[in-house]
Amino acid sequence: MRTKHLQLTPHTLEQIRAMVEAMSPADKLELSPDWLAKLRVATTPDPWIHGFALILLENNVSIGSAGFKGPSDAAGIVEIAYGIDPDYQGKGYATEAVQAITAHAFSDGRVRLVRAHTRPESGASMRVLTKCGFRRIGEVIDPEDGLVVRWEKTSSVNRHP
Repeated sequence: MRTKHLQLTPHTLEQIRAMVEAMSPADKLELSPDWLAKLRVATTPDPWIHGFALILLENNVSIGSAGFKGPSDAAGIVEIAYGIDPDYQGKGYATEAVQAITAHAFSDGRVRLVRAHTRPESGASMRVLTKCGFRRIGEVIDPEDGLVVRWEKTSSVNRHP
């Protein structure tokens, strides 16, 4: 996928495993145990699980990642996650990445709703989701992350069973 400033390139298993290995113990605690279990047994990369590297077109540098917490569930819901390296934040790259992966999700006929969770104090992520057309649903308790704010965007395509 390509946006105005970014190339979203599917991660390889080697890239993902190296990224996890390089994380601090505290950052590793932020990762989903279910996702880590899927990564341990994976034999081929899957963009629905392993996501995309965000490559800045102007200099071919990786500035973050974006992806999904897994393929859509039976109800057609998929959750996104994204992050931009601190040196590149505040330049609109997260908005471009969220728009791209949301469009990618909706291009899959199974997805009818894209969901995101932010921490209650995460103003920057909330602004990104608002710009991308997500609606704030309210606060929920996530089994892995605790108190989060739920955001949702539904497909603009009417799908009938």
